[in-house]
Amino acid sequence: MTDTPLHRLAATIAARAGADPATSWTARLLADGPDRCARKFGEEATEAIIEAVRGDAPRLTAEAADVLYHLLVMCAARGVTLADIEAELARREGTGGIAEKASRKG
Repeated sequence: MTDTPLHRLAATIAARAGADPATSWTARLLADGPDRCARKFGEEATEAIIEAVRGDAPRLTAEAADVLYHLLVMCAARGVTLADIEAELARREGTGGIAEKASRKG
C-alpha cells in the first residue's frame, strides 16, 4: 500500500468501521447505513461547490478534504475500497474523457 494521506485516511476509515458509534464519527455514519453516508457526502459536495463558486481557496480546500473523507465513507458503506477506485482510474488512464464516457454502457 502506498503511504499517502489518502491511503492513511482509507485505512483509518476501515479500522473505525467496527468502532463504537458513540465515540467515532466514521463508525456512526457507517452504522447509520449507506443511505445516510450518501446523504452526508451530498451535503459536503454541495458545500464544496458553494466555496468553488465563491472563489475562497482555503475554504474550498477544507471542503474538498471533507468531500474526500465522506466519499470514502460512502464507498466503504457499499464495500468499495480505495484500491477499487484506484484500479478503475488505472483502467481509464490514457483514455480521453470524451472517449471514456462514450465507452460506458447505459
